[in-house]
Amino acid sequence: MASLFNAASKAPLPLLHRIGALLGWVTWCASPTYRRRLAANIAQAGLPAATRRLAVVSAGRMVAELPWLWCRRPDAPLGDIVRWEGAEHVEAALARGRGLVMLTPHLGCFEIIAQAYAERWGGQRAMTALYRPARQPWLRDLVAQSRNRPGLETAPATLAGVRQMIRALRKGGTIGLLPDQVPPDGLGVWAPFFGREAYTMTLAARLVQQTGADWLLLACERLPGGRGFVIRASLPDEALPASTDEPDAERLAVRSACVVNRAMERLIRQNPGQYLWGYHRYKAPRALAEPAPAPASDASA
Repeated sequence: MASLFNAASKAPLPLLHRIGALLGWVTWCASPTYRRRLAANIAQAGLPAATRRLAVVSAGRMVAELPWLWCRRPDAPLGDIVRWEGAEHVEAALARGRGLVMLTPHLGCFEIIAQAYAERWGGQRAMTALYRPARQPWLRDLVAQSRNRPGLETAPATLAGVRQMIRALRKGGTIGLLPDQVPPDGLGVWAPFFGREAYTMTLAARLVQQTGADWLLLACERLPGGRGFVIRASLPDEALPASTDEPDAERLAVRSACVVNRAMERLIRQNPGQYLWGYHRYKAPRALAEPAPAPASDASA
């Protein structure tokens, strides 16, 4: 498999995206569970059924571009294929030196954001990205190769990794997280996501609240025809609640998760066809029952 991955990495990006579109439809046809989940999640968000076609193709392209992305030489520049919008927000946050938490959903080519940041700002402030090691040894080595680059560090999804990220932020470093990923039991709270309760990580908000770091929203759009990518950085619409405003720790966590989820919803609605709608976002961790729908007052608190 590793040899096949390396061979695929040498193909041009437009070809990989064409193959990926086909792969997306093959997966759609082969998996009834995937079809049902993707359609249900899109309907839950109130989006038109036409979004399904775009999402199927986008998911296939995401998989097909991974060999190119993970096997790319560390010294191969991204400047000719990645364009930044809102880079001034990143630069302003780095200049303040309080640390920076960058949040992005599973949207477009989200994997490339860390590499693009490391290439542009890693020499100034290294980025630490949270990761979960792959189960297959050959895939674990490839992922490590992708993420061990100048200006880019990794932190495991463990308590030690959380401590590593806190230390990095207190030194003015940058952290990258995907807050729409379902956390393990005990590391999240139930909060609305597109109108349905979803088990949501508390880590993203806690890192900001505990360190006083800045936080930004990022989304990477995959351009048509394999022409490259646009990474957009933007300021959040809402501030995270502070512990001084909400002394109850559990309620603070829920309110914070609601703010983060609404921020992710805003990014996703800007480009819904490239979101990973087939992801099992509403699953409950083992031994944790899904709660009843939250009252409207809790969702908007």
